[in-house]
Amino acid sequence: MATENKNLSNYDKNTIPNAKDFRFGIVVSEWNGAITEGLYTGTIAALTDCGAAHKNIIRWNVPGSFELIYGAKKMIETQKPDVVIVIGSVIKGETQHFDFVCDGVTQGIKDLNVLYDVPVIFCVLTDNNEQQSVDRSGGRHGNKGTEAAIAAIKMAYLRLQANGYQFQNSNLLTSNQLQIENPTIELEE
Repeated sequence: MATENKNLSNYDKNTIPNAKDFRFGIVVSEWNGAITEGLYTGTIAALTDCGAAHKNIIRWNVPGSFELIYGAKKMIETQKPDVVIVIGSVIKGETQHFDFVCDGVTQGIKDLNVLYDVPVIFCVLTDNNEQQSVDRSGGRHGNKGTEAAIAAIKMAYLRLQANGYQFQNSNLLTSNQLQIENPTIELEE
């Protein structure tokens, strides 16, 4: 497993932009609810730790992981977030349903990233068993929701830079790395 020797909850706050001015959309699958609520808890904890205001976080629930695509699309179109995080959990069963759902969700989220100017962050666990999901939603491997929150902040910041916003005391992104001298984002008018 890619997360076997990594704690998903570890991040260096000094390398992450301040999230106070970003608007976050979070779409959460109700299926495997104990897992997705754990992921959501990790997401919220990391976002607020990095400065996000609760008033700038919108949560929508959808029935299952396959519905995350439509929920994210409608959130982008109606709520105007800077970034959307989709949270789901698909646990392998005895049929091919697992493969179809995982492939459909992955391709759908990829399509949203191509079609819209709002990053959609993939926080969908696709595990072989429930214990693997527990381990990655606040268990022994940390929390994939935390990792998704950090990715969301970085992508919201990248989106602003790519759209031509200028920030005080910051460098533009260099290849493969986000460079920040001062993690506080200040938009110049």
